[in-house]
Amino acid sequence: MQLQQLFSPSIQHTLDVIGIFVFAISGALLAVRKNFDVFGIGVMAEVTALGGGIFRDVIIGAVPPAAFTDLGYFITPLIAALVVFFLHPHVERIQSAVLVFDAAGLGLFAVSGTTKAYSYGLNLTASAALGLATAVGGGVLRDVLANEVPSLLRWDRDLYAVPAIVGATTVVLCIRYDALNPFTSGLAVVTAFVLRLLAMRYHWRAPRAWNRRSTVREE
Repeated sequence: MQLQQLFSPSIQHTLDVIGIFVFAISGALLAVRKNFDVFGIGVMAEVTALGGGIFRDVIIGAVPPAAFTDLGYFITPLIAALVVFFLHPHVERIQSAVLVFDAAGLGLFAVSGTTKAYSYGLNLTASAALGLATAVGGGVLRDVLANEVPSLLRWDRDLYAVPAIVGATTVVLCIRYDALNPFTSGLAVVTAFVLRLLAMRYHWRAPRAWNRRSTVREE
């Protein structure tokens, strides 16, 4: 059972474009904060929105990647970049709404990435790993290009990778026990989405090293 069977192809495509647009907004906003020019804003939007999916497609051999065969996927981040370029003060003011859509995209891409990887013959562990990469890969590339420690590696940031891992793991468990269907796929998306929202609301963070000594200097 593929995630695409949850909805009609047109609805699935619309959801993908919305997720790409929101991820692109986050990349473009970081570019503005870093004082990048218009080209840099566009690059950051493209990389953030499409980086994870391109990495997945290259690994599984789905080439050329969907980002280069569907014009809508490629153009959408550029539109987001233009929106941020001209209206970034207004976009900053609705940052909380952007984060909610970002959480939804995280869950959707974690699940769709996992199912697509499995459909190309990868085992369950590798499929879950690529589901995670699909969801967070663009954000990692964004932070690296901005010369920052990736957010998902920082202890002082709310859980981000963990919700994606939970969503991807739910999918592979359903596959393992022959329970993957539209309902369970949707449940995996919602679970990752809600977990990310709760992490933002209550500032849940991953633990640092056990018995960490106070003499270790904070970075």
